[in-house]
Amino acid sequence: MAGDMEGKVALITGAGSGIGREAALVFAREGARVMVADINEKGGEETVGLVKQMGGAASFVRCNVAKGPEVEAMVKATVDTYGRLDAAFNNAGVEGDTRATIISCTEENFDLNIAVNLKGVWWCMKYEIEQFLRQDSPGAIVNTSSLAGIVGVPRGNAYVAAKHGVIGLTKTGALEYARKNIRVNAVCPGAIETPMLHRIAGGTEKGYEAMRRMEPVGRLGKPSEIAEAAMWLCSDRASFVTGLAMSVDGGSFAR
Repeated sequence: MAGDMEGKVALITGAGSGIGREAALVFAREGARVMVADINEKGGEETVGLVKQMGGAASFVRCNVAKGPEVEAMVKATVDTYGRLDAAFNNAGVEGDTRATIISCTEENFDLNIAVNLKGVWWCMKYEIEQFLRQDSPGAIVNTSSLAGIVGVPRGNAYVAAKHGVIGLTKTGALEYARKNIRVNAVCPGAIETPMLHRIAGGTEKGYEAMRRMEPVGRLGKPSEIAEAAMWLCSDRASFVTGLAMSVDGGSFAR
C-alpha cells in the first residue's frame, strides 16, 4: 500500500534535530522525497543519513530561515534536486531567553525571536507559495507555532509574540490561496521532549518534572507525535483542512 506522501516532495526546516528530524523520518516513511534544511550542517546530514538508512530519499541544504536570500536558495535547491515541491513543514525555531519579563527582555532577544520564529516562517511561505503557483499545482504548508501561540506564557513575551504571529500568518495565507488549492495550517506543540525543551528545563529532573506537570496527560510529548500531525496535514487525507492551528499538546489548551 502506498504511503500518504507517496510521490511527493517535502521540504522540512529545522530538520537537524527534534521535531524536524522526526518529521523527515515520518514523511520519508510515507513515501516523500525529503529536503532536510537546517542551519546546523552536522545535524542535517545526520538526519539525511537516518532517512537513507530506512530506505528513503533525502538531501540536505543549509539555510538560516531569518535570511530571505537563503530561503529562496533553499526552495530552489529543493526543486533543482527533486524537480518540484509539494509540501513544506516550516519548523525551524529558537526559544531565546526564557527568563525575561517584558521589562527585562532585551531588544536583541525580541528581534531574534521575531527574525527566526516569525519572519523566518514568512520568508518560507513566500518562496514556497511562489513555487506552488509556478508549478500550477496543489501545495500544502504546515507552520510550527506553539501552545504559546494560543495562550500567554509568563517570561516568554518575545517567543509568545512570534508564535502568535505564526498563527496569524497561517490563517491569512490559507485565505489568500485557498482558491489556488494551496492549504496552509499550523501545529501548536505543547511540552515536547526535544533539545529545546532540555535547554528550557535547565537539563534537570526538577525542570522536567515542572514541564510534565503542565501536561494533563502526565507526560511530555514525543517529537514523532508532532511529526505525525504535520504529515497528516500535508497529506491528501487533510484535503479540506486549511487555516487550522492544531493543538498537539496533551490536553493543555483544554484547561
